Amino acid sequence: MDGRGQDLFFLSNGHISPVFYSVLARSGYFPVSELATFRKINGRLQGHPTTHEGLPGVRMASGSLGQGLSVAIGAALAKKMNGDDRLVYTLHGDGELQEGQIWEAAMFAAGKKVDNLISTIDYNGRQIDGDVDDVLPLGDLKGKWIAFGWDVLETNGNDMAALLKTMADAKSRTGKGRPVMVLMRTEMGQGVDFMMHSHEWHGISPNDQQLKDALAQLPETLGDY
Repeated sequence: MDGRGQDLFFLSNGHISPVFYSVLARSGYFPVSELATFRKINGRLQGHPTTHEGLPGVRMASGSLGQGLSVAIGAALAKKMNGDDRLVYTLHGDGELQEGQIWEAAMFAAGKKVDNLISTIDYNGRQIDGDVDDVLPLGDLKGKWIAFGWDVLETNGNDMAALLKTMADAKSRTGKGRPVMVLMRTEMGQGVDFMMHSHEWHGISPNDQQLKDALAQLPETLGDY
């Protein structure tokens, strides 16, 4: 499937693959039962999504941070050339923005008026080595994207209703000569007291007791969206 006539999504921060796999499975791309094979030898659901495993819905390998925006721009330009009016979406981590390729792609997208592209950033201020400000500060992130020629929106990424409203606003801004960026202010581990306000849970799994404690603190459902 080449993606014509479809909105496309590219996960650039591939280390959040469990979330990606969960959404894909529950959207019917593969059985939900396969989620139990995550990171198992010879399984398709490895730590970073890869294309050679043949997973439906996975259109790029995203183990190397900083590449997703470039790939998405190529897909968006292809849609323009093919007369396809559907959109391209991306998701990035804020630590990923320390990669220079992101800013080359940002400049290109604005310069070539790639206005069928909506990018989003999980702006939680933390990465695997610590706080983003301690590793390499991003400065005025909104100001940077505006200076690079993007239409920029901000929202509370932990508030699903607010996020969906912002994404609808972002969609309304496409086709007007500029790519769109949504900065999602989030808290890593939101709702779980021993996970919030720390980068320590970036790449580790809870033990059985920690899992039980975490689930007890979270609502059973986020509501019907």
